[in-house]
Order: sequence, then structure tokens, then C-alpha cells
Amino acid sequence: MTTLAGGTDTLTRDALTVLQPGFTGTTAPDWLLRRLGEGLASVGLFGRNIASPGQLAELTAQLRAERDDVLVAIDEEGGDVTRLEVRTGSSFPGNHALGAVDDVELTRDVAHELGRRLAACGVNLNWAPSADVNSDPRNPVIGVRSFGADTGLAARHTAAYVTGLQSAGVAACTKHFPGHGDTAVDSHHALPRIDVPADVLTDRELTPFRAAIAAGSRAVMSAHILVPALDPDRPATLSRRILTGLLRGELGYDGLIVTDGMEMRAIAGIYGIERGSVLAVAAGADAICVGGGLADDATVRRLRDALVAAVRTGELPEERLAEAADRVRALARWASTAGRAPEETHGSEIGLHAARRALTVTVAPGLGSPETFKPLTEPPYVAALTPVANIAVGDETPWGVAAELVHLLPGTVTGSFSAEGGKESGAGAGESAGRAALAAAGPRRIVAVVRDEHRHPWMASALDTLLAARPDTIVVEMGVPQAAPRGALHIATHGAARVCGRAAAEVIAGS
Repeated sequence: MTTLAGGTDTLTRDALTVLQPGFTGTTAPDWLLRRLGEGLASVGLFGRNIASPGQLAELTAQLRAERDDVLVAIDEEGGDVTRLEVRTGSSFPGNHALGAVDDVELTRDVAHELGRRLAACGVNLNWAPSADVNSDPRNPVIGVRSFGADTGLAARHTAAYVTGLQSAGVAACTKHFPGHGDTAVDSHHALPRIDVPADVLTDRELTPFRAAIAAGSRAVMSAHILVPALDPDRPATLSRRILTGLLRGELGYDGLIVTDGMEMRAIAGIYGIERGSVLAVAAGADAICVGGGLADDATVRRLRDALVAAVRTGELPEERLAEAADRVRALARWASTAGRAPEETHGSEIGLHAARRALTVTVAPGLGSPETFKPLTEPPYVAALTPVANIAVGDETPWGVAAELVHLLPGTVTGSFSAEGGKESGAGAGESAGRAALAAAGPRRIVAVVRDEHRHPWMASALDTLLAARPDTIVVEMGVPQAAPRGALHIATHGAARVCGRAAAEVIAGS
């Protein structure tokens, strides 16, 4: 066994190289810096690690002082899923809004500007875009993270996003292969299953990934989903048929394959993260993402040791681990030369510009057209009908239109309402929320803000109660606008980013 500088043997170094761990805090802990010296090549950042762009730049500089070619990854999709602006909401609309506009040049420009900001902070790998075709409207985890339910639309915007992001020197990681859109289960909680024939998968789910590969996506992230038509026994992340046979062989992809978070219950709850990580690398994955919930040195040691032990027992071929580590280093080399923040070319307002273009405004019959709608001049009452937070989004990121309306119409009052007792199953579960919102609003004009009304019976029930008593209520849908528009004015933003709320507030206030 070859021993390298610092006393780390080649096998152990390769095992560390394939890990992409997270950590807690806004500065790098000593254990992380030590592991970078021993061979760790990637670090994953989350909202807990970021306080400001300046602080983030200092953090990435601290990491590079230990290893100058370190891959610094982040889950920055824009839209609902933001880490750069986790406490304020994103300056960029997400995929669904961009898909609603359907201007590939705009998508490319938005992705470039987002990438430029990441590169300026020292981030060089983005776990984005989501190439999933949101074909199941009940999907609890993808939704507005998808460009839409149309395969061709998802494909062309995925390619544009990859091109724009990588033109800013940030590697794209297209996800969630082979497609997480046709699921009604969140893989953070359990193992989703997609039961469709192989030809449907080929024509629908795989098309955006082919487009991403053709566009040169430097990385692809696997999904923790079971797809029996491709592999009846193992989820995609652990399937050699899917990662090596399909992605590498049939689709001809030769870049980095990254797993989704191995601490997610779809893997950890069935296989455990150590066993899951060994199976993933054996199947063809090159980098093991872990750290959304597990973020300490003990986890890194456990995974490193599990990989080393698997090689020594013959369960994991040493050449497969070495190949995976080589792919990580190859991407690190690309990123270390490409990761320079170019000058701003599209303007700091491009996100707001895109969010404005993404709005769909519907006026109730008999009340005229969007052009003749009379904006509010008095501060309204904003009733936010709030669902349980999507884990990928997180509950710390603000959403809605209240903050923007307070700015445009000082004196605006807001309240948040949810299903009684947190139970969303019954259609009557939201009646009390509707009545409470009416009581709190008093004589003020009501702006009801919803998120995926079609997926939440209680939310639809609460809206029924509001509209029955106050038909002049304005409704803002900030999720997938699957339910029919209703209210005196209905505004579909196609996402809950801060700029989407700003765009909707401008229509309401006529600014």
C-alpha cells in the first residue's frame, strides 16, 4: 500500500476524496481542515454556513488555504431552494417560473448571473439544476423546482441553465437522475417508486438529462428512487444498472456522478449510510454527498472506514474507488481554473425582471382584465395559508408577499394560518383557518397567499371560506398553479422566491 505525504495511504486518501461532507458553523472547523490535508477534496455548504457574501468568501478562502483545488459545493437552485439568501428569500426565480416564461436566453442569463455570484464567493460546484419533469402534480418535493410538466420544455431549459451556470465558472450538477418528477413521496422521508414502462422513462424522464449531457454538465446527481423498469431491486443511487449501465453506457456520460444526501431516509432508513455509501460507489457513483443533517468528523470517519473496509474485503473493487476519486480530482482541476467570477453582464435586477415576466394574472369574470384592475391604495390584510415546509426548501426561508406589500403599502398587516392541528387530510380541516383569517382581517381587503392549493385540501377549504364571505379577496398562488384561478384577482407567481413576492406585490399595489 502506497503511503503519501502526511502519512495517509492511497486507499484511505481515495476514500476521503469521494466524500462531500457538510459541517456546522460559519468558519471551517479544525477537523475539516485536517481532513482536507489528508485527502478530502469536496465540502458541501448549506444555509447554516452562510451569513453574508463577505463571510462566505472568507470561509471559502479559509478552505482553499488548506487545499487550493477544493470543490466547494452548494444547493443553490434559486427560487424556493436558496442557501445564499436563506434568511431573506432568493433574488432569482426558480425553475418553474423560468419555465413559465419559456425564454431559454432568459434562463441562460439568470443561471449565469447566479453562477457569477457563487463564483465571487468562492463556490465552484452547484447541485443544480433540477431536470425533473414534474409529471405528478401531487409531487411533494419537486414541484416548482421543476421547469414544468412538459418534457421538451424541461429539456431545453435544463440545457440553457447548465450552459449559463458553467459560463460563469461554476460546475453544474444536474439532478435527480433518472428523474424524480413522477413521485408522490419525498425521498427525504421514504423511498419513492416510479412504476412506468421503460419506454415512458426513455421519452419523458431521460430526455432532459440527455440535453444536460449534450450541454456539457460537469456533474449529475442520482435520485433515491426505485424504478422497477430499470432495476427492480435497488434505488437508482445504489443501482449499477442505472448509474453504470444506463447513465455511463447508454447515455455516454463521463462526468462526475454525485449521490443525493445519503442521510435521507430513502437510503439511511433502509441500508444505513455506511452500507449505502459502499453500494453507491460500487454501482458507479463518484462522490458521496452527506451533511444536510449529518455534519461532523465522526460521520466522515465512519464513511471513510466503511469504504476502506469494503475494498479490503473485496466487496468494493479498489480500481472502482480509485476511478471515482480520479473523477473528483478531475472536476476539481476544471473548477480551480474555471472558477473566476466574471464581470456582471446581465444586471443585478435580472431576477426581478424574470419574476415579473413569469406572473400569470387572472381577473374574475365581470371585473375586467388585468389591464383594467384597480390596484389597492389602502393597506390590506395578508392571510398566508402556510403548508408544512418542504425539507429541501427548509422552514427558515421566508416566503409570501407581505414583506413586499408592507414596503409598497405601509400599514399592511399579515397573519399565518395552517390546518387545524396540523392535519391536512380532510377538506374541512381548513375551515377554522379561514374563519380565523376573516376575524383577523376585519374590514381590510384580504390578500390570501397559498402554496400548491391543489395538494392541500385544508388550504382549498380555507380559501372557500374566505371567498364565500369576501369575494373581493385577492389570491396569490406561489406554488404550482394546478388549481383553477379564483378570487377577484388571481396571481400565479410559479414560485415563492422573494422576487416572485415582489413581482406579485407590484401588481397588487400598482407600482
